[in-house]
Amino acid sequence: MLNLFFQRLTRFAQAHTPEQIGFWLLILLTASLIGLLNPHPSLARTGLSAIQSRGKLIVGVKENLPPLGFRDSQNQLQGLEIEIARQLAVELLGDASAVEFKPLLNQDRLQALFDGEVDLLVARLTTTDARLRLVDFSDPYYVDGAAFLTRADQSDLRLGDLQPQTVAVLNGSDTISTVRALLPQVQLRGVDSYQAGESLLASGAVTAFAADASLLTGLAQENPGYRLLPTLISAEPLAIATPKGKQQQDLRQQVSQAVKRWRTNGWLAQQIGRWGLPIEGLPRSY
Repeated sequence: MLNLFFQRLTRFAQAHTPEQIGFWLLILLTASLIGLLNPHPSLARTGLSAIQSRGKLIVGVKENLPPLGFRDSQNQLQGLEIEIARQLAVELLGDASAVEFKPLLNQDRLQALFDGEVDLLVARLTTTDARLRLVDFSDPYYVDGAAFLTRADQSDLRLGDLQPQTVAVLNGSDTISTVRALLPQVQLRGVDSYQAGESLLASGAVTAFAADASLLTGLAQENPGYRLLPTLISAEPLAIATPKGKQQQDLRQQVSQAVKRWRTNGWLAQQIGRWGLPIEGLPRSY
């Protein structure tokens, strides 16, 4: 094999001028130096170093879930999660405007993170055991949970008064079992969408509509004819998702430290109140 190598090398030298040979030697030398300096080029710019080199943070968000993430009348993204993303840009890059939002459908959130389309997710992602095997999570920035939306003219209605009333719930949702466990005598009426549940509530066909408090808050903010009962009947921690991997450790640590700092210095409570979410959802300690 060594003899064959020298034969080919001799043929190459005979077929090229000294200038051409020098050019190719320079190319080979440069490639070798790059390989020595960076034996893993795919890992050269990942995580926090990639964000800082790029000069902006790319965040997966929601655009249709007020008050977490939605578009206002000027088509600008607003909401609690949007403010969290901007504050992360401050923490990581020192500039609230150094962030690019990528609106995502629920089914596309994790794949966008896996594919590197976004640096992290602030997109109403609940922490579950199954997801913890796929991504890393920060401490929760909000604890969502099932709640009840009622009509504002039912100002005296309390949680215990819902038995044996009729309550609308989304078909196939975890809220069904949660409501049945807490209020076994309540009559449940399944609906296929939030719009359908709201329609039944508006018509008086049901006494309340049970769903995630964050989403019901958005409905109440859009329609003063509704009010949210103050009690959450389940707990679903929402957290920032980052990719797994040793090369993501710096980013993961910075994000986790930021969320803890926001909780202790009051910034998180201020934002939760600003966007009209139940203050019961403020994480206490984790």
